[in-house]
Amino acid sequence: MAANGLMAKSSVLLHRSEHTHFSFSSKTSQIALLGVKSRVSFSGKGKRCFPVVLSMKTTDISEESGSVAPGKGISIMVNGCSGKMGKAVIKAADSAGVNIVPTSFGSAEEAGQRVKVCGKEILVHGPTEREKVLSSVFEKYPELIVVDYTIPSAVNDNAELYGKVGVPFVMGTTGGDRTRLYKTVKESKIYAVISPQMGKQVVAFLAAMEIMSEQFPGAFTGYSLEVMESHQASKLDASGTAKAVISCFQKLGVSYDMDQIQLIRDPKEQIEIVGVPEEHILGHAFHRYHLRSPDQTVSFEFQHNVCGRSIYAEGTVDAVLFLAKKIRSKAEKRIYNMIDVLREGNMR
Repeated sequence: MAANGLMAKSSVLLHRSEHTHFSFSSKTSQIALLGVKSRVSFSGKGKRCFPVVLSMKTTDISEESGSVAPGKGISIMVNGCSGKMGKAVIKAADSAGVNIVPTSFGSAEEAGQRVKVCGKEILVHGPTEREKVLSSVFEKYPELIVVDYTIPSAVNDNAELYGKVGVPFVMGTTGGDRTRLYKTVKESKIYAVISPQMGKQVVAFLAAMEIMSEQFPGAFTGYSLEVMESHQASKLDASGTAKAVISCFQKLGVSYDMDQIQLIRDPKEQIEIVGVPEEHILGHAFHRYHLRSPDQTVSFEFQHNVCGRSIYAEGTVDAVLFLAKKIRSKAEKRIYNMIDVLREGNMR
């Protein structure tokens, strides 16, 4: 799923079929970004725009390479399967040939419901049954990986449950107490992939930002920053991706408080001001980071827009296969992120 296009003159755009793109504005020059030469330009004013559980049979894992054959030998249990992200993960996993376990976790109100996705019927269990159900599944499938796409308020309790039962996991849910989350994983000594962003192309952008902030600290000292992020109304918290990008700008010398992030959740504003296609109001992620020099004569703009959820679902499947490989090889490192997944390569 490599990026497949460059927009001429003013920006670099990496496109995919669901309208994903990134644009960067800076002084006209040739730069090398992650090994790719790109031409970027800027104007003085700057334009204003805007738990899955998986198991693997060791017979499907290569003894030589430690890799997992995509799809084969893997069973998944999707927690939060009634949500749009949960369903997207099921579809991506199903298309990859992964077996879907007909069991899931949900809220107390969802307990007992049967969700149909990809021709499969999944029974949802409420909070009071979580430990019993997960322990039962873990007993049946000793090599499980839990992928969490629930809600921010459930992040820490869920992680503690996975640690208590001893099940490795991929945390796709944003929010919660992240410090506590990492502490939980470290103390339980389980394997995990934790990332605020599962879209591989967006993660590549984040990696580029990290590289820039590490190699050129203070490069944007004195610049002001405006951040706008638009997501479907059901996303209650500020984007973890936006926070990660802002953290990079802070290392680059920009003074910015996370409370200043402009959250756009009103559908009318998203269509008229942000430019979100109406058909994607219920599933999108549009981010804009606009920097200005102290004298207002120079501006830079970084933007990435995503419509739909398949980019995250596909990345999640790759994260699961990556973690399965690490577990099989008994890797010393236990906590990973999506940049680690990208660096590993060999993605679908």
